[in-house]
Amino acid sequence: MKLEEIDIKTLNGKGISVDKFEEELQMLADGFPYLKIEAPARIGNGISRLTPELEKTANACWDEFLKSGGVVMKMVPASGAASRMFKDIFSFVNGKSETPDNDFMKKFFKDIENFAFFPLLNSTCFRLYGESIDSLIQSRRYKDVAKALIQPEGLNYGQLPKALLEFHKVMGGTRSALEEHLAEGAMYAAGKSGKVTVHFTVSENHLPLVMAKVAQTSAYIGHKFGVTFDVSYSVQKPSTDTIAANMDGTPYRENGELFFRPGGHGALIENLNDLDADVIFIKNIDNVVPDQSRDVTVRYKKIIGGVLVGTKQRINDYCRILAEGLPSEEKMDEMIGFAHDVLCITHDKFPAMSPEEKRGYLFSKFNRPLRVCGMVANEGEPGGGPYLAYNVDGTVSPQILESSQIDTKNHHAKKMMQEATHFNPVDLVVSTRDYKGGKFNLAEFVDKSTGFISIKSREGVEIKALELPGLWNGAMSDWNTIFVEVPADTFNPVKTVNDLLRPAHQ
Repeated sequence: MKLEEIDIKTLNGKGISVDKFEEELQMLADGFPYLKIEAPARIGNGISRLTPELEKTANACWDEFLKSGGVVMKMVPASGAASRMFKDIFSFVNGKSETPDNDFMKKFFKDIENFAFFPLLNSTCFRLYGESIDSLIQSRRYKDVAKALIQPEGLNYGQLPKALLEFHKVMGGTRSALEEHLAEGAMYAAGKSGKVTVHFTVSENHLPLVMAKVAQTSAYIGHKFGVTFDVSYSVQKPSTDTIAANMDGTPYRENGELFFRPGGHGALIENLNDLDADVIFIKNIDNVVPDQSRDVTVRYKKIIGGVLVGTKQRINDYCRILAEGLPSEEKMDEMIGFAHDVLCITHDKFPAMSPEEKRGYLFSKFNRPLRVCGMVANEGEPGGGPYLAYNVDGTVSPQILESSQIDTKNHHAKKMMQEATHFNPVDLVVSTRDYKGGKFNLAEFVDKSTGFISIKSREGVEIKALELPGLWNGAMSDWNTIFVEVPADTFNPVKTVNDLLRPAHQ
């Protein structure tokens, strides 16, 4: 298609090349292929179950890594507003009923005093209406209480990021999700110097609020845990926005200009690429618990960190040997066994390769980013999670897949989905350096064919939106991956406001 002068100006302003723009339009026209899966990852076939001996070894590796001055960072994707967390509250405020008319809203008001934000909401009700929450409820003014929580003239929780919401009660006050991440990092990510390095990805309009919260609270939390904090921030880059299209495939425009949307959490691979540390933990903003419930989380964070460090040391040793020349047959067999048994990489053509071909193949497979992912047993409906999937080069390796990447119309694929035993709680620890200590360019390990298209409504018009390969899905497709089973107690997300009433958050 021919681009207008205003289009070129828009692309240049976002740092998006014409080639990238045309590539994305083609993706929107062609769609994305489903991934071919060999099997769901299960215990003994893609997922490791920890034994006391393995736990002891992993803990020793982690302790030694910290003592030796290893650089640790905690990356927390915290860009989104909390609007979806309060969708039921919005529905109630905008609905016809003046009183709670479903189980969700009845529970919200019945247990309202148990929310950490209750004192703040109560004072807000006094400011807005001159009455307490209890008085408003007795007068059946439920909607006024709900409005005080979500609307801009009140606490504005419907538009603030989850990072800034009061999640938990603590002695003498409350803690936001952001503060809980600082406290959590203090318990397993303090380096030799006692410094905890944390990086938040935030939306640009929320950045000043987030920075102010950190400035206000980090010194106090640091004093409590005997650490100091080094906190940095980044925003999703405009160059990772993706073009939207009309249903006929032509670019969607508003006021004559090309319209772009944020490309989803997969865009954060660019932010991750800019970070520099030996080990980086990645965990969503809403998956935190208060101090008294954090022992299990800290225990398994250290374990998966130790698994990463121990595995990375072994990979580095193998890369150095392979870089020097052809290893002995015995050493080559050891490496093949490691690739198969630890990294769960298989290739049908491998036995027929020459020794030199095997050397090149092993080096190419070892010398790439590494991640260790905690996996939780799936007690609900099977869906996206850990699978053994085919790659472009014919290998099979562990991948985290969303259900949208699997062809549910294919009987064989659907059966494997139904047989899945675990799901991905976004509990990752990664190494992004090569065996020489240099940083990988993470963009080189993204599988661009693993994005997906969603249909959105924009001012009453249906448009096609392009979602980039997810951060822990296609964006890490060509990484080495290890799945480790962790207990469900490590996964306590807050997807709705009532999740804060669960025991783990009280």
